[in-house]
Amino acid sequence: MKRAFRNIAALTWAALILGFSPLWAQKPKSPKEQQAILAVQVAKTPDERIAAIEAVLTTYADTEFKVPLLQMAVQSEQQKNDYAQTVFYADRLLKADPKNTFALVTLASETARHTRENDLDKDEQLTKVDKWAKDAIESAKVMPKLRAEIPDADWEAFKKDMEAQAYEALGMADAVRKNYDGAATNYKQALATSATPNPATMVRLAQVYMATGKLDNAAFTLDKAINTPNVPDQVKTIAQNLKNEIAKRKPAAPAAAPGSSAAPASPAPPAAPAPPAGTQQP
Repeated sequence: MKRAFRNIAALTWAALILGFSPLWAQKPKSPKEQQAILAVQVAKTPDERIAAIEAVLTTYADTEFKVPLLQMAVQSEQQKNDYAQTVFYADRLLKADPKNTFALVTLASETARHTRENDLDKDEQLTKVDKWAKDAIESAKVMPKLRAEIPDADWEAFKKDMEAQAYEALGMADAVRKNYDGAATNYKQALATSATPNPATMVRLAQVYMATGKLDNAAFTLDKAINTPNVPDQVKTIAQNLKNEIAKRKPAAPAAAPGSSAAPASPAPPAAPAPPAGTQQP
């Protein structure tokens, strides 16, 4: 399920970063560094890529490619679905580039997704989520292009999707706190901000509606998620399962008696007026 809820903005970022195009815009300082970076480029698996990245960062501590390499490391760990290592590299990336939107969104989203109601450090973790997400919302608005040739409209849409992911992280944090009003507000803001409709956010919003007994709203939102173009199969399955749960929770309409007519019963005649006081009835 976690893979199904991986955000669209992160997937887009993966396409930009793992395509390596921005990385090679600069020149390595030496032929040996160039060979080390080439090993990153030709790596065939996430583990191979991580090893190659670490080799560059260890051998060439002052490399000018540190930020894009760490971004690639985060994406590689996300491909492996390794939460601890994803956060590890995202934290290193944020230290290297304190306003890096991708690092902020990743830390906020992954931490919110993995924090549970009964965790002893829940409040501390969710406080971090709030800060990372709010910082990401601001940094997303002024993100510089990764590649100069990206059309302006496409980059603006990508920035909106990153901003929306930060709002979704705020919603997830509120949901863990059982602040369902706050969660609903942030999920709605994520959907309103996003340039690309995210059915996973719709499912999260529907779950909030279910938690607060708003079953009709939940069913309507799940239908929107299911009918979103290109919705992942796993998200569609989760949405349909939730719809089935809603159907079970709704009270069933009373069944008509066998053989009974569907026509409404004739109204009863009005009662006769009461006789005046003191009069004797026949």
